[in-house]
Amino acid sequence: QVQLVESGGGLVQAGGSLRLSCAASPSGRSFEDYPMAWFRQAPGKEREFAAGITWSNSHTFYSESVKGRFTISRDNAKNTVYLQMNSLRPEDTAVYYCAAREDYRGNYRYTETYAYWGQGTQVTVVS
Repeated sequence: QVQLVESGGGLVQAGGSLRLSCAASPSGRSFEDYPMAWFRQAPGKEREFAAGITWSNSHTFYSESVKGRFTISRDNAKNTVYLQMNSLRPEDTAVYYCAAREDYRGNYRYTETYAYWGQGTQVTVVS
C-alpha cells in the first residue's frame, strides 16, 4: 500500500508555471517499486492522464495536450514525484491527482490501472 498527498496547486496567470509535488508513504514495498502518474480532472469532464513515469526515471510519458510543457520526475530517496508545469493555459485548469500502480500491467493511460490516489490539488489558470 502507499498513501499519496499532493501539494503545490494554486492560482496562476496564463503563461506562468507551477510545480506540483506528491509525497508518498509506502508500506511493505519501496516507493521506487511503484510506477507513478499525474492525472487531472476539469469541471464536468472525466479524469484524464497527463504524465507518467517508470520507477527509475528512465521512461516518461505524456498526453499530447501537455507534451513539451509539463515534465514529470521523481526522487526515490525522498519518496516524491513532481510535475513541473510551464506555459500554463486556461485549459489546464483542473484538479490534479497523483496516482500509483502496483506494476506495469495494463494501459498507463487508464484510471483503472492505478490502485492508489491522492486527494488532489487544484490548479487554476487565468488569462
